Amino acid sequence: MPNEHPTEADVTSPPRILFCNCTYAQVVPPEVKAAVLRKLCESGAAFDAVADLCELSARQDPVLHQLAAGGRVKIAACYPRAVKWLFAAAGSPLPPDSTEVLNMRVASAEEVAAALFNVAVMPNLSPAKAPPATATAPQTAPVQT
Repeated sequence: MPNEHPTEADVTSPPRILFCNCTYAQVVPPEVKAAVLRKLCESGAAFDAVADLCELSARQDPVLHQLAAGGRVKIAACYPRAVKWLFAAAGSPLPPDSTEVLNMRVASAEEVAAALFNVAVMPNLSPAKAPPATATAPQTAPVQT
């Protein structure tokens, strides 16, 4: 069971960083991806890079489970809701209280890199919602004849 109360080491040690190159969908501007990847490489920070999160999700790759279960994580990819559901579809839901997804589709490379190198994780995944209640047929008033 994960520790519900983070230790000081959990909060001060850098979170894991995951970079998605979005190789197949190609929805992230190439210049943003290239600049973020260059900044990661130049920083000397440890990070994981994957060719495409969509592909990993489709294959239910075990690396997604390792990332989801590995504590605090920052993911440079696309929309947080898309990343959340890619992990969920692979059977490896991300913990909403310790995951920050940085959207390279709309943010600049400078904004993404600054957030990646900040030790604080700013969680931005919505918590899981309960499944919708089963729909029932509307009640109609008896027809008088």
